[in-house]
Amino acid sequence: MGYIQLDLIDLAIAVGMAAIAIAIAAWQELGLTLELSLATARTTLQLLMLGVILQVVFTWRNPLILIIVLLVMVSLAAVVARNRISRKLPGLFMLVWGAIALSSALTLLYINLLVLRQPAVWSNPQYLIPLGGMMMGNAMNAAAIAGERFVSLIEHHPLEIETYLSLGATPRQALANYRKQAIRAGTVRIVNSMMVVGLVTLPGIVTGQLLSGANPIDAAAYQMLVMFAIALTDFIATSLLIASLGQRFFNEAAQLQQF
Repeated sequence: MGYIQLDLIDLAIAVGMAAIAIAIAAWQELGLTLELSLATARTTLQLLMLGVILQVVFTWRNPLILIIVLLVMVSLAAVVARNRISRKLPGLFMLVWGAIALSSALTLLYINLLVLRQPAVWSNPQYLIPLGGMMMGNAMNAAAIAGERFVSLIEHHPLEIETYLSLGATPRQALANYRKQAIRAGTVRIVNSMMVVGLVTLPGIVTGQLLSGANPIDAAAYQMLVMFAIALTDFIATSLLIASLGQRFFNEAAQLQQF
């Protein structure tokens, strides 16, 4: 059995659920009526645009277009992650961009070369865009959380860091504890998700594949692939970002700088 295709009438009826939610928000006087209405409109427009763009990419199968789409995705992810880090350090955007892009690329290479073992898949948007999007989205959140925690810890403990430096510690040694705390903060979400996946909620990949008529075992296998890939991406992204951010707080004389 294949999936049930939704037409415009079905989608219009589906919007009714959001309309009911908006009515409840207005009835309860939550002050969320306008915000929820805007969110509903944005969800509709953004997903329709996504569908049109993906339809073009999937139809043309042009590697250049695929690369452009991926570059736009990683750039948008980097902008969002950078904006979530309160302290705007010099070159912050490129640091975040590099962490997200490199971590996602390494994970996708691992999947392509060692798991799927089909070199031609790298240019197949059916695999690359969904997997790349999930890697970048999760790396974005992990990098933003880890970066914000790291910057906040350094700003609140300058005397402790300078004490370590005065006792002969290197900048890396002085920041070791903060680096660990930041990476833990950025990766705890995926660790927690892996602990309860399939128990508390039905994962998104499983749900999507079941709705499309896939075998439940195959759906579970792809969910495992995605969860492990996200874990690897998050740990690489946070480690790269925190390492590069740490260097920005010290000058050539290994002295702590305040921005």
